[in-house]
Amino acid sequence: MPMELRRPARTFTIRQLCLEFKCTPRALRFYEDKGLLAPARDGMNRVYSYKDRGRLQLILNGKRVGLALAEIGEILDLYDLNDGGAAQNIKSLTKFRERIVALEAQRQDIDKAIDELRSGCDALEAQLSRTRPDLLPRAADYDQVLRERLGDLEHAK
Repeated sequence: MPMELRRPARTFTIRQLCLEFKCTPRALRFYEDKGLLAPARDGMNRVYSYKDRGRLQLILNGKRVGLALAEIGEILDLYDLNDGGAAQNIKSLTKFRERIVALEAQRQDIDKAIDELRSGCDALEAQLSRTRPDLLPRAADYDQVLRERLGDLEHAK
């Protein structure tokens, strides 16, 4: 007779989840208010189940990749359909692909902005070299300090 596999019956406090996931109690209460988490209560204390912990992990991963809470909620709502996760996987795949397209468009916009800023810097340096070449060493010094403070992002590419 096959034995049904079950998740451990372990529970978590709000403090334990906050420490594990590096989030605030306020964030967990916010997710609860939005209907994304539904911890049990033991008096005034929230008691989070293994399932709540998994949902929190999905919420935070979704936020990390830029999904809106409503989109995350749509995915989480499909968890209990007893279809082996198929509907949830399809919805997730669709949302992830949409997010990839949006992020790629943002990357193109950022690359264009960087190119425009570089062109602007070149034009300003050229103008300074014609009108006030004495300021160029200070401009170069400023540029060096700025690069050091930003971790030399130019070379990180």
